[in-house]
Amino acid sequence: MNFINSRGFASDNNAGVHPRIMKALTDVNSGHCIAYGDDVYTEAAKEQFAKLFGDCDVFFVFNGTGANVLSLQAMTQPFNAVICSKTAHIHVDECGAPERFTGCKLLYNNTPDGKLKTLDIAGHLHGIGFEHHAQPRVVSITQTTEMGTVYTVDEINEIANYAHDNGLLLHVDGARIANAAVSLDVSLKDMITNTGVDVLSFGGTKNGMMFGEAVVILNKSLSNNFKYIRKQGMQLASKMRYISAQFNEYFNDGLWLENARHSNRMAQFLYNEVKELNGVMITQKVAANAVFAIIPSHVIEKLQREFFFYVWDDLSSEVRWVCSWDTTEDDIKRFVDTLKTLL
Repeated sequence: MNFINSRGFASDNNAGVHPRIMKALTDVNSGHCIAYGDDVYTEAAKEQFAKLFGDCDVFFVFNGTGANVLSLQAMTQPFNAVICSKTAHIHVDECGAPERFTGCKLLYNNTPDGKLKTLDIAGHLHGIGFEHHAQPRVVSITQTTEMGTVYTVDEINEIANYAHDNGLLLHVDGARIANAAVSLDVSLKDMITNTGVDVLSFGGTKNGMMFGEAVVILNKSLSNNFKYIRKQGMQLASKMRYISAQFNEYFNDGLWLENARHSNRMAQFLYNEVKELNGVMITQKVAANAVFAIIPSHVIEKLQREFFFYVWDDLSSEVRWVCSWDTTEDDIKRFVDTLKTLL
């Protein structure tokens, strides 16, 4: 199958780089610049994050797995445990990196909509102080979730309060944080800072950047040794200006929100086009830029030949369709027409 230049619905990772981001990379690609983040572009990017989150420490890294693993390292000791959803990226899609590099045990819960509840957390709060049990230390949630759903501000606040009341910290995997902000129509300060999140993995790659994520530490007591953790974790960029320049343009004139708003809108358009089709059953609320559906198994492979996407659950024939900053209505119409024909 040849999908070069063909916009499918597999992942927002598959999309290209936004032209403004590409230009930003070109604009900083001249002359010499002090390495390892001691440059004006990185300083400017940190100021942008401070405007969005308030008082925080920001550390730029290459990718999402790096952001998540380093965040958890800063929050734990090897005898600790991290509580998460069974569908969490740190549990399913990071090849055991969190366990390997933190030494921690992941304690997960079945969450049909991808969202942890305080009751889920409570089920793991036993054996505290007992040397034979891994000690729970961090609750990790994903915003938006791997199921395309979104935690409300009240839900995050409830989890944060419950975690802190029980001596735990709260980490948020924000690979698609922009899509959540648009979906809820709230500021990042209201969603993250004011709810009591301790550490956030802030994603940009899925929303128009070429590469680069950020670890945003709101609980600044966790920042003390992070620069060493990042270096040991092989996530310290020597030419950091190329990450920072992307973030500067990403936040300029609300480009990050514009991109996320578009991908969310395209997912709603796709949902409205397929929700009434015989043979299609939507399985999750479409809150951001992903549509989850069950379709006949014999249709999947044929449809994938024209538009690549992933099967989420082989047993139930549940699939995931993800829209991106560059998805068009024409892309969706062609996809839906093909789906209708196959059905």
